Amino acid sequence: MTPASKGLPAKLAFGALWVYLLVWPMTGIGAQGLDFVPAAKITGAALLAVLACLGLWKLNRAGGDQMGRLGRSVSGAAARVPVKLALWGGLAALLVFPLLSSRYGQDVAINVLVYVTLGLGLNVVVGLAGLLDLGYIAFYGVGAYTYALLSVHYELSFWLALPLCAALAALAGCLIGYPTLRMRGDYLAIVTLGFGEILRLVLNNWMKLTGGPNGILGVKPAAVWLPDPEEGWELTRMLVKSPLSQYYLILAIALFTVLAVRRLGDSRIGRAWEAIREDETAASIMGVDTFRLKLLAYAMGAVFGGLAGAFFAAKMRFVSPGSFTFIESAMVLAMVVLGGMGSVPGIVLGALALIALPEFFRDFENYRMLVFGAAMALMMLFRPAGLIPAKRLGKRSEEDH
Repeated sequence: MTPASKGLPAKLAFGALWVYLLVWPMTGIGAQGLDFVPAAKITGAALLAVLACLGLWKLNRAGGDQMGRLGRSVSGAAARVPVKLALWGGLAALLVFPLLSSRYGQDVAINVLVYVTLGLGLNVVVGLAGLLDLGYIAFYGVGAYTYALLSVHYELSFWLALPLCAALAALAGCLIGYPTLRMRGDYLAIVTLGFGEILRLVLNNWMKLTGGPNGILGVKPAAVWLPDPEEGWELTRMLVKSPLSQYYLILAIALFTVLAVRRLGDSRIGRAWEAIREDETAASIMGVDTFRLKLLAYAMGAVFGGLAGAFFAAKMRFVSPGSFTFIESAMVLAMVVLGGMGSVPGIVLGALALIALPEFFRDFENYRMLVFGAAMALMMLFRPAGLIPAKRLGKRSEEDH
């Protein structure tokens, strides 16, 4: 027995006791009195899962060469698949998915795609430029309220309002970023958090413009012109109200965001953002206009938040300040960190993990968030760089000290 494994039974016993004490208040206290059996069953299942993971880890250690060869063969086979074939296959799966799923599945997929758009927009600020932003959801609110006001008061169509929502969100990003981006680190995070809360309070108290806590009702959905076979294939205006049509609309916005963020990351501006992220002082010495590029990153990230907000208002047909709280900013930031900062596929996977996975555990009611939180903690322990880390990602020079 190795020295590391001598204390393993005691650690497992302590962990089992901790899980039991954590679960028992949720399962053992009720109108019928005290019940200790449900918590014991949950603790036993968790202990068996831990033992199974330990057994697989030991097996991997014992047969490291065989497992390593297997892993290399699998990764080699995956690498031989043409990239374009994989992309076209993924696109086909996304197009077919709503046709094969239920309405509940379509609603979850729409929610995931909204957060994919938000996560990729925040990735420009956090992942590429290295700026910690805790008030990003403010731009989501700007886009939503811009479309709601233009739709209700001026009856402007969704397609004409969409670029205006993006432009006003970018303007809001510049107005918020100009006085704040001279700060760094924790100070920048605190100030962006404050600006996010200021915007929410403005939306909540400007009764004449935003309706205050009551929000804005009667927002018109998006509309498209499609040939109608019943009218001799003449173009007919159809509202995007069903979950199926809304899915394809947000899919188009999300795909546009993926392409735009990918091209931005590979451009000269993206390289400059990465230089600022790695070492802002060195980038400034090399001639990079750090302030203007950070402000550009803030504005570009806000654009995608505005697009997602416009879709949200058109989908819900109602907006209120309660949809744009700090917890939403924290969720989007968690997706970026969990998936991998600067990694486009990682953020897509992070949105899936944070939005879709909890839905699979909905039947467990009180336990699903416990399981979800434990899974996230384990993931951050074993994959601290994210699920799919970016290929070009270093660390700041001050982190070495």
